[in-house]
Amino acid sequence: MIALLTLVAATSIAAEGPCDILNAAGNPCVAAHSTVRALYGGYSGALYNVTRSSDGKSADVGVLSAGGFADKKVHDAFCAKMDCVISNVYDQSPQKNHLGQRHKLVNASRHVVTVGAGNTPVYGMWFDKGYGYHVDKTTGVATGNDPESIYAVMSGTHFNGGCCFDYGNSEINDKDDGPGAMEAIYFGNAHWGGNTGAGDTGPWVGADLESGMYYGGGNMTTVNNGSKPLTSPFVSLSLKGHENGFTLKGGDATTGSLETMYDGPRPNPWKKGHHKGQYQPMRKQGAIILATGGDNSNAAEGNFYEGFMATGYATDATDAAVHANIVAANYKNV
Repeated sequence: MIALLTLVAATSIAAEGPCDILNAAGNPCVAAHSTVRALYGGYSGALYNVTRSSDGKSADVGVLSAGGFADKKVHDAFCAKMDCVISNVYDQSPQKNHLGQRHKLVNASRHVVTVGAGNTPVYGMWFDKGYGYHVDKTTGVATGNDPESIYAVMSGTHFNGGCCFDYGNSEINDKDDGPGAMEAIYFGNAHWGGNTGAGDTGPWVGADLESGMYYGGGNMTTVNNGSKPLTSPFVSLSLKGHENGFTLKGGDATTGSLETMYDGPRPNPWKKGHHKGQYQPMRKQGAIILATGGDNSNAAEGNFYEGFMATGYATDATDAAVHANIVAANYKNV
């Protein structure tokens, strides 16, 4: 009986998701997207939708159990001809900000990874150039200069310098509305406007704040040698915007801790091109994008496994707990 209680307790602890951690900290998730796992311990709904090219039919793929990993057998049975695309990534949060097609849809069965202590196989999202998702009409997402916290798991081995491998807050009209109109995690090795992190090759975690992807701000707007390359197969990323600045963090999603790559004021005003303007205060609009730029650019490459957005500026302790939860998911390549 004691052994059984211990097992139940361990299962309950393991089932806690990153959005449970954020909710408990007073930063409720307003978007939670993953093809890999539930991001709440109690979530038992669909993670994503697949559509077959052979007959146009669609099916939802859920979790093996509440708070658990994706049910690959359901995916494989429906997509037996290997002709499926991921047509939607469902928002697990109460806001229901589901991601749908913006550009081409990714091959649903291309990218297998494993998660969990038992190395459960699941599908991640592999993006080549020309692919991307979005939702323009959202609820609950930060707008204006309101603070927010954004997290994602991507890959440090599949990336490029094209615009823009983003996840986060964007324009509601799919157009470049100038500096400060969006606030999304950028990951890659773009040198937009000469911006760079440490070394030459990256990739680095950055902030796409529209009309520019930045690895820092203030006197580090162009060069931030404190932004270290993140080259592990799975990377844990964070962008947090507050009223007067922003913070970038990153690390290996399978071990260790998050490292602060930048914490300070927003970039200096953009004075070139057709969109001159300020990044302070922000003018966020509250749409959500994945793997594209706010202006509909789709030249980026990358992998996406999970991402979630929360209200308010989360504490360092909350960031650490979220990262530890990601590490516990035990991501591995096959």
